[in-house]
Amino acid sequence: MPYVHIEVTDEGVTSEQKKALIKGTTDLLQKVLHKDPATTFVVIDEVPLENWGIGGLPVPEFRAQQK
Repeated sequence: MPYVHIEVTDEGVTSEQKKALIKGTTDLLQKVLHKDPATTFVVIDEVPLENWGIGGLPVPEFRAQQK
């Protein structure tokens, strides 16, 4: 029974994109590991951008330094 937890920043990920992530992840586990889609769980969490860090900085600050 696979459980996949996907975290993304809350930057406008659409319902269609989430649906594609769930389907794609489920299909990949079926293809590679022969897992039953009926027992494959995919959970998507959206994390506020200021709660996500890269290189020791919140993402907005990190991105500002990249410009």
